[in-house]
Amino acid sequence: MPSVFRILVLAGFAWCLPAVAAIPIQNWTMPSGVQVFLVESQSIAMVDMQIDFDAGARRDPQSMSGLASVTAAMASKGVTAAGADPALDENALSEAWADLGASFRASASTDRMGFYLRSLTFPDLLGKVVALAARQIGQPAFPQAIWLRERERIAASIRESNTRPATVAGRAFSSAVYGSHPYGFDVTGQSLSAIGVADMQAMYANLVQPCRAKVSIVGAVTRAQAQELVGVLFSRLSPAPGQCAPLPAVADVQPLEKPSEQRIAFDSAQAHVLLGQPGYRRDDPAFFALTVGNYILGGGGFVSRLTAEVREKRGLSYSVYSYFSPGLHAGAFTVGLQTRPDQAAQALAVSREVLTRFVADGPTEVELAAAKGNLVGGFALLIDSNQKLLGNVANIAWNRLPLDYLDTWQQQVERVTTADVRAAFARVLQPDRMVTVTVGGAP
Repeated sequence: MPSVFRILVLAGFAWCLPAVAAIPIQNWTMPSGVQVFLVESQSIAMVDMQIDFDAGARRDPQSMSGLASVTAAMASKGVTAAGADPALDENALSEAWADLGASFRASASTDRMGFYLRSLTFPDLLGKVVALAARQIGQPAFPQAIWLRERERIAASIRESNTRPATVAGRAFSSAVYGSHPYGFDVTGQSLSAIGVADMQAMYANLVQPCRAKVSIVGAVTRAQAQELVGVLFSRLSPAPGQCAPLPAVADVQPLEKPSEQRIAFDSAQAHVLLGQPGYRRDDPAFFALTVGNYILGGGGFVSRLTAEVREKRGLSYSVYSYFSPGLHAGAFTVGLQTRPDQAAQALAVSREVLTRFVADGPTEVELAAAKGNLVGGFALLIDSNQKLLGNVANIAWNRLPLDYLDTWQQQVERVTTADVRAAFARVLQPDRMVTVTVGGAP
């Protein structure tokens, strides 16, 4: 096996540690304001990095829904010339990354815009990798011709997705749950047509600044090396004078005042059913009680209460699930299933009954013990590769969690009681004020 390929394969196992092992996270702030979170893993010559900014979809103007996601996508479509460095179009940039054997990408979620870098740490290689990443972060070209092409491609993809019942259901559900909040904004051909290159450049210049960055690093670098790498990464961004000015506040998701129901006719073999409401923010102190409780309710797959009642006892659906989507704002709580259109009403009624009873009574001691055992036993799978560990470190950085969060995760789960779950679900969920969307079947 070639040495480089062997390293890439073994990288997935670099953090296969016992669940009880401590994961020391170093944290400091650079003079530029960049916050750095580092986990040293010297067992293999590789580094993974994630750079996050408060530049996600929650910062989109409603008339330009999709601005954050297309800005992130266009950041990979070329870099401008600077000094002795020539301009690189999207093909030349892609070839440059391939020549280095490294990967670099950007994306945007509801809350954040992130850049992701993976590279071997050989001394004659890493400097070149970070220098190229610095160009892509600091000098994106946002070429007009490429944006016109990409806009047509994305619009065509949206039109195609609108032919799927799952897309129709998700769009209607999101709009009903979030109302006018940016979490519920819908990317359409019209909103894309309102976005120009100047809008992307303005958003990027305002939000992608060193003093707004949180950098998470996992790999074979020391603190001194990490500090040097981060300095290079942001060397081509103009530092803001002094501290960054606070960004405008984004209003919270408003709770639902009354229930609503939509039945959307769609010629499909399966009806798609969604039930839910705004849930909770990631900084909710009852996070672990809600996590354990949802595992019992519908997050635990075949061992969940919803699966037992809807699938096993009545055969109404192959799969039924529930989940929370906490973020900087209250993300949706969702119960979802697919079933035959003629069974949709019954499957929905059973799901509502299970949910209402769970919110009122909470789990049994037997259910709680089984859930905690599964969650604690599966914890090692959350950190069994550098990439997974990086995601967890970035989660700590983004949500301002304690640096020992991963070290105490299992104990936090073990501390949850049935009373904790019952109190948390009773506070967060209101089964009599939920949104219901059913797509499929005759009008």
